[in-house]
Amino acid sequence: MSTLRIYNEHFGLTERPFTLLPDPDFLYWSDSHSRAYTMLEYGMLTHAPITVITGEIGAGKTTLLRHLLRTLPEEFTVGLISNAQGNRGELLHWVLMALGVQTDGSATYVQLFAQFQDFLIEEYAAGRRTMLIFDEAQNLSVETLEELRMFSNINADKDELIQLVLVGQPELRDLIAQPRLVQFAQRVAAEYHLPAMPADSVSAYINHRLKIAGATREIFTPAACECVHLASKGVPRLINQICDYGLVYAFTDGLDTVDAGVIEQVVTDRRRHGNLKMVAG
Repeated sequence: MSTLRIYNEHFGLTERPFTLLPDPDFLYWSDSHSRAYTMLEYGMLTHAPITVITGEIGAGKTTLLRHLLRTLPEEFTVGLISNAQGNRGELLHWVLMALGVQTDGSATYVQLFAQFQDFLIEEYAAGRRTMLIFDEAQNLSVETLEELRMFSNINADKDELIQLVLVGQPELRDLIAQPRLVQFAQRVAAEYHLPAMPADSVSAYINHRLKIAGATREIFTPAACECVHLASKGVPRLINQICDYGLVYAFTDGLDTVDAGVIEQVVTDRRRHGNLKMVAG
C-alpha cells in the first residue's frame, strides 16, 4: 500500500488536497480571486480588446484561467499560448497553431497575417468570437506586445474580431507602463492585480481544499493556519507546498492534526534544504 494512500486514509481524505498543479476543482474564491475572475468576465462580455491580469508567482492566475476555459460559452474560439517567444513571424505561427490553423513553414509574414485575418473574418461570419490568451505574458517583448496591439485593430464595423487576454507576473505591469507601449496601454480595457491572501483567507483556503478532498473534521489547527500564512505570505502555491509537507510530517509522527509545531518544523527543514526560497524570513 502506497504512502500516499495511507496518508489519505489516516486523515480521512479521498484525494491529495495540496498539489502544486492548478486544478479548478479546488478553486477557492477569495475576495481577490473573485474580483480577478469578474474582471476576466467583464473583459469577455464587453468585448474588451485587451484584458490584463497580473499576480505574483503561484498566486492562482493559471487556475483562474483554467476555470474560465471550462466555463466559456460555446461560441468562443480560444487559443492558449504560454511562453511565446521569437520574432513577429514566429509569433504568428504560435497564434495560428494555438487556434488550430495549419500553416506553411515557408510562408511570409504577409501571407501568415492574411491567413490570420481570413480566419478571424470566417469565425465572425459564423457567429463565433475569437480570444487569444497569453499565459506568462511578462516574457513577451516590447515588439511582440506592439504586434499584439496591431492584432487588436482588426475589426468589422464596430465589432472587435479578436480579444486578447494577457496573464503574467507583476513585471508585466512594468512592461506595459513603458513609454514605447503607451498605445498598447490605451487599448487595455480591463485589468486587475491579484494580491496575496490575508490571514483569514489563508485559513479558509486551507479548510476549503481539505473539505473538497473529503475532510469531515478539523485537520489544521487555527495556530497552524496562522503559521502557514506567515511562512507563505499568502501565496497559494507556497501554501500548498507547506500544507502538503505538514500532512506528511503529521502522518509520519502519528498525529491526527497538523499543529503550529508541525508547520514550524516543515518551514525550518524546507528553508534548510532550499525548497522554500521564495518565503521571506
